[in-house]
Amino acid sequence: MNEGSGDWAPVDFERQGREVLASIRAHFEQVRDVPVARPSTASRLIRDLDIDLPEHGEEFSRVLADTWEKVVPDLVQWNHPAFHGYFSSCASFPGVLAETLTAALNVNAMLWKTSPAASALEQVVLRWLADLAGYPGDADSVLVNGASLATLYALAAARDAALDHDVRVEGMAAPHAAVARIYTSDQAHSSVEKAAIVLGIGQRNVVHIPTDERYRMREDLLAQAIAADLAAGRVPVAVVATVGTTSVAAADPLASIAEICRWYGVWLHVDAAYGGFFPLVPQLRDRIEDVSVGDSLVVNPQKTLFVPLEATALYCARSGALANTFRLVPEYLTSADADADADADADADADGTVDYMNLSPQLGRSFRALKLWWVLRTFGRAGLERRLGHAVELAAELRRRAGEEPGWQCPAPSVYPLVCLRYVPGSRDGEGGPGPIDRAAVDELNARIVHEVNASGLAYVSHSVIRDGYVIRVSFGNIHTTADDVDRLWTELNRAAEKCR
Repeated sequence: MNEGSGDWAPVDFERQGREVLASIRAHFEQVRDVPVARPSTASRLIRDLDIDLPEHGEEFSRVLADTWEKVVPDLVQWNHPAFHGYFSSCASFPGVLAETLTAALNVNAMLWKTSPAASALEQVVLRWLADLAGYPGDADSVLVNGASLATLYALAAARDAALDHDVRVEGMAAPHAAVARIYTSDQAHSSVEKAAIVLGIGQRNVVHIPTDERYRMREDLLAQAIAADLAAGRVPVAVVATVGTTSVAAADPLASIAEICRWYGVWLHVDAAYGGFFPLVPQLRDRIEDVSVGDSLVVNPQKTLFVPLEATALYCARSGALANTFRLVPEYLTSADADADADADADADADGTVDYMNLSPQLGRSFRALKLWWVLRTFGRAGLERRLGHAVELAAELRRRAGEEPGWQCPAPSVYPLVCLRYVPGSRDGEGGPGPIDRAAVDELNARIVHEVNASGLAYVSHSVIRDGYVIRVSFGNIHTTADDVDRLWTELNRAAEKCR
């Protein structure tokens, strides 16, 4: 071992790596005995972790032991079969190993010349993902950090395409610049407003279109809003439609929204970060919105395809639009064998090479394609279909149980494996209690149930507030979750409800 250097000889790396893999194996072999989360305080965590920087390097065995003893127990275990919060996800073992190799190789996939195979593999997996989602495989595309950034990048391109001045040069403060507007539903992800802030459009100019009884954007009100803005001299930049909203996993009616966007010449961005890959499930195929109508699309394999964070795919059917916004090549990044005066609209050369730095603001880029390649190849289309279908079945079982148990309601049914529950003592699903319901009291009761479940360490859920009130969100997405885990979750929910009522 290279004493004092902090690094290891390759043979020692293998030995230490075996220890790490063995500890990961032990963790997952007993994962159901591991609390999904445990109560902690910031003061305790800081006290345990905030030691002075060592003057000399420590033995790795001590570092590894401290990791499992002082760090892992106070993490929320997102890769746990009883984690059902937010949009639960899963890092499959092929993806975990791919991340290890990616870190070891440590290539930068910013330009074709900086790592040709990484860029070529990115093209391949992006075509595969487009096929799984039902989007044109020849669209401009790029792997990015997350869905929020993908939406930001798409809306930046939409802004530049919509405004009649050169935003790249003059910014949003150009003389006589019109007010830009973005339209989305009142159920849309907060990333839309964040994008408006970053792009200089502003939260005030994000128009939230009301939703119908199924929490889908009302296309009639969308058309009215666009027409009113045009009459007032404002510029409609984009409509953001969602397939799998955060609160209830609703899907906006894409076909009719796309018609409105075509009529008014407005960019349609489809946020299918959650719902984009569920056409793989046969029983849902005819019930899923067609994402191919979007000018741009975000899908998130890190949410539903068992790929470790971070791995998100952004597509743009408007050829060259992303490059028009982001391509800026300093001399030190030009290719000696490339035409330095290449058309700024082009993001791919005639021979198929792609410089991915041109399709987003990011320059240094990790080799994200490898983990996607490993996961997609080891699972195959059929394996992904089975796994997603299993999650849908688990969610249906929980809905069935809630429908049969007095007091429990499912106020916003979804075809996706997200279940919204609300506990109203004395009621049956779809009905109120024996007398007038004190909504505030019921909301507070459900909030206590969420706290009680999460404090138990036996399961982890999240919440949202919808028209019916405070709801308990239960998401299924972990590859290790079984019907027995649904049994345990249902028992814990009822125990918490009984204790809190």
